[in-house]
Amino acid sequence: MQSLPLFHRIAGQPVIVLGEGPAAEPKRRLVERAGGVVVDEVGQGLARGARLAFVALDDQAVSEEAARQLKAQGLLVNVVDRPDLCDFTTPSILDRDPVLVAIGTGGASAGLAKQLRLRLESLLPPTLGALAESLQAAREKLRARWPSPADRRQALDGALAPGGALDPLRGESADAVDGWIDDAETGNSPGQAVITLRSADPDDLTLREARLLGSADVLLAEPGVPQAILERARADALRRLLPCEDDLPGGLVVELRLG
Repeated sequence: MQSLPLFHRIAGQPVIVLGEGPAAEPKRRLVERAGGVVVDEVGQGLARGARLAFVALDDQAVSEEAARQLKAQGLLVNVVDRPDLCDFTTPSILDRDPVLVAIGTGGASAGLAKQLRLRLESLLPPTLGALAESLQAAREKLRARWPSPADRRQALDGALAPGGALDPLRGESADAVDGWIDDAETGNSPGQAVITLRSADPDDLTLREARLLGSADVLLAEPGVPQAILERARADALRRLLPCEDDLPGGLVVELRLG
């Protein structure tokens, strides 16, 4: 991964967009759609505290100079059709507000990103945003039901898994959150699982193994477990080498052993 995906809040904030015509207009729409304020003059944008800039000028030499000047002022810059000059790229966005799915190729192929988004459009229901809002509204209720963050995370993982009570691909899940919390069992049952690796290729993991890695709170790994496998786990999962005699926090513990 050569880019760090981030969601940047720009509502009410100035964003510089330089240029006119078909290259610049999509950038203006993108900024406005996110609630940003388009500024088309560098000095005005700098005076108002802009932190992002899009350069969509016809002349490549002028674009390069504009990008250089903007970067010298500390702005992050995107130059249309010039990934080599970009501090950031704009992904193809699937909007299920407040859920956003952003698909990027690092500037390699906007067409590929678009086609992937179109495939996902047909898979993700329009009620996905409502599910996110229901979960947000239930945050205090979730904390009361599962005071431990690890228990709460495991409960949500189970409910949101395929076929779970809140499966995101089911349209009615948005209306089921409160009932699920009321009916769900409490208790500490995440337990421990062992994954014996068959190869160093993460694509050889079974679906169950991939889900365990993605849900684990603690990873216990033998020396020599490939980094590509470890990267399939949550970034905030606690990691220890086997054998481990330390007291470990609650939650799902996954042991990774070499085959």
